[in-house]
Amino acid sequence: MCEAGRRVVEEGLVTGAAGNISLRDGDRVVVTPGGSRLHRLDGRDCPVLDLDGRIVDGERTPSSETPMHLAIYRETDAGAIVHTHSAHCVAVSTVLDELPAIHYYTLMLGGIVRVAPYATYGTPELARNVLAALDGGRRAALMANHGAVALGRDLDEAVENALLLEWLCGVYISARTLGEPRTLSGAQLGDVLERFAGPSYVPPA
Repeated sequence: MCEAGRRVVEEGLVTGAAGNISLRDGDRVVVTPGGSRLHRLDGRDCPVLDLDGRIVDGERTPSSETPMHLAIYRETDAGAIVHTHSAHCVAVSTVLDELPAIHYYTLMLGGIVRVAPYATYGTPELARNVLAALDGGRRAALMANHGAVALGRDLDEAVENALLLEWLCGVYISARTLGEPRTLSGAQLGDVLERFAGPSYVPPA
């Protein structure tokens, strides 16, 4: 958790006390405490909760976004979650309802990234909106006028997915300064999926 916290700060995905991270182990979830600066985390800072949100270890107050983290763990196979307020993701979330498929890397996040409708942070409504945006096995979603959430089997993968989403949003913003970006069709994305599933699969580069 501490290493992931330092990395998301170093990569520019969060500033100040924004953003939060969690990790699941069975029916227990470790989450960053509210108001924490992620690059200064100490392992003893992070409370441990059950999936109903009861604190089973630790003295710090969990992140305000804990309801969203727990809702995702209850409904998906995620092993880790990273929530950021990264600049490109926030910018795109204020304009679009979904991030167009401008690159086949979109498929590495489970498909076209949806924007969850705005709701006040830390509320059950926000958790429901994000879950709906993740429906269908998505590994990331944008949160309107707020930020982004990325899932992974572990913290390394969750951080990588958060970085990938920020990159895709940055590419889209850059492309829009030149004109209307071309997007990949469903057929073109399907061809890529076939390559992903093929016996001679090589990870995209």
